[in-house]
Amino acid sequence: MNPFESLKDLAFSVERIVLGLKPPQWLVDEGQQKIVLFLNHVLKQESVAMDRLKRQKGKSVELKWNQVHMRLCFTPAGLIERVSVEEGNADLVLNINESSALLILQNLSKGDKPAIRIEGDVQLAAEVNWLIDHIKWDVESDLSRIVGDEMARLIVLIGKQCASALKEFAKTVKLGIESLRPNVSSKKFE
Repeated sequence: MNPFESLKDLAFSVERIVLGLKPPQWLVDEGQQKIVLFLNHVLKQESVAMDRLKRQKGKSVELKWNQVHMRLCFTPAGLIERVSVEEGNADLVLNINESSALLILQNLSKGDKPAIRIEGDVQLAAEVNWLIDHIKWDVESDLSRIVGDEMARLIVLIGKQCASALKEFAKTVKLGIESLRPNVSSKKFE
């Protein structure tokens, strides 16, 4: 019995249980509102992005993943506001195909985007894609306002080193799992 496979199976079992639980609606609403506030904070640091979003004012994007639905609308100021999913049809619907949060996080850690089915306004989809590709949160800048420039630089450096160490650990675990599996491909051609 491979211990790494057991851990992986355990992680996916826990994920299925957690995703099977439905959080209270007030918690979902609060979480989505915090996401909108964070996105607006990041957008306010990028005037080019806000200018691009001003051209999309009034258009809406609906995000769907498993049982979670969230609709965002672009404001005349070039920011985002959350609107009710029941208010008509969205101009653009983004369905995240992968149901496993663990696999989505794994792909994101590699720098890959999750597989998404896109329905609706192609031009709006191109704008959203541009935002995803070009807008980055400047963590160091935000931290420097709280703890000063030197400490912010140090915190970001430590965070990057921890992220790098976690990636290396995950890669080592993956190699360990693969080395314990029987070599199926070489048996096919013998």
